[in-house]
Amino acid sequence: MLSSGSEMNPVEDHYAHQGLELTILNALQAAGIDLDRLKIEDLTPIDEFHIGGRKATLEFARQLDLDASMRVLDVGSGLGGPSRCLATEFGCQVTGIDLCAEYCRVASMLAQRLGLESRVSYHHGNALDLPFEDASFDLLWTQHAAMNIADKTRLYTEMRRVLKPGGRLAIYDVLAGEGGAVHFPVPWARDSVISHLISPQQLRETLVDLDFKILSWQDSTEKGRTWFRRMGAKIKQQGLPRLGIHLLLGADFGLMAQNQVRNLEEDRIALIETIVQRPL
Repeated sequence: MLSSGSEMNPVEDHYAHQGLELTILNALQAAGIDLDRLKIEDLTPIDEFHIGGRKATLEFARQLDLDASMRVLDVGSGLGGPSRCLATEFGCQVTGIDLCAEYCRVASMLAQRLGLESRVSYHHGNALDLPFEDASFDLLWTQHAAMNIADKTRLYTEMRRVLKPGGRLAIYDVLAGEGGAVHFPVPWARDSVISHLISPQQLRETLVDLDFKILSWQDSTEKGRTWFRRMGAKIKQQGLPRLGIHLLLGADFGLMAQNQVRNLEEDRIALIETIVQRPL
């Protein structure tokens, strides 16, 4: 969840949730989870704020041959679910950066409770001005982050700058479909003001123009539809769980979820997973 903007950034305002730490801890306790023995699996329903959840993270990560020698930057790290997953499953050293200060605070708190503070860290910052030296990371990882960012060229230029020569950038994002304008509100925006989707072709052209080499390109839209259908059926049968993404989205969750399904079913949004490489 990153974007450009001023101190009172409307994107951060969209994601900000007063009392989020207490809300999550209370929900964990209500679900019967011992906070003193918290496990990474306990957080799966809430800390993977993207279509497909933890399963999508692992499927994408397994394409990357990750290992403990790699330094990874998660751009738009949210509550830190993917970064903690990468650190736990593959041993990577992962740095997360997010525009929402509250998300960073909660991500750090959860990492500490899981005993992962030596392998993951979180920074409040802007994706268009990354506070890292050139060629600092072996891999850049980003899921559902660019939708709020208008200047895609600057975004991917910054990512390229902090990526080591030969390093890879893994992107899983929501893009503009061919079915027309997006129905709002959606999880990343309540209206069009902070929604900046480009088409898959525009993304590909932007990356190629910046001299990235396309290593893989997958349209995951149908997988997203299937995931939402399954999730919707489960909620219809069982109701909302005690712990879930609805805690982040508040009263608008129901309408946002309905619109997300409509947008996918009507081809108004598309999902692309791509891995690209900075040349040596």
